[in-house]
Amino acid sequence: MSFSEVKLFQVKPERLEEFESLVKEMLPQQKELAGNIDIKYLKRFYIFDKIGDLPRPLTKIVKCVKYYSYWQFDTIENYSNATTWFFTEYEKRLSKLLVMPFDIMCGESIE
Repeated sequence: MSFSEVKLFQVKPERLEEFESLVKEMLPQQKELAGNIDIKYLKRFYIFDKIGDLPRPLTKIVKCVKYYSYWQFDTIENYSNATTWFFTEYEKRLSKLLVMPFDIMCGESIE
């Protein structure tokens, strides 16, 4: 059974380009970490008005733009090592771009 994490980043509207640039820097390094199975980032820019209809683009930014990452590992130990690396390398730079600290949800993957 693998171990996964979802992070929620609430990015300041004026810092979007900087955040996306940082993601492009982090992503190749994250992919190379021991035990990494997959890492993806998602920018939330669509919403459902009615299930069955196509989602529509969000038209205004109220407080922040939400981004999510999904990171999957082969073991909890490799996940723990990668998280330690991530915080050491990127926490300071990331925190300057966010309206609040990012949320982390983690647990065993259901496969």
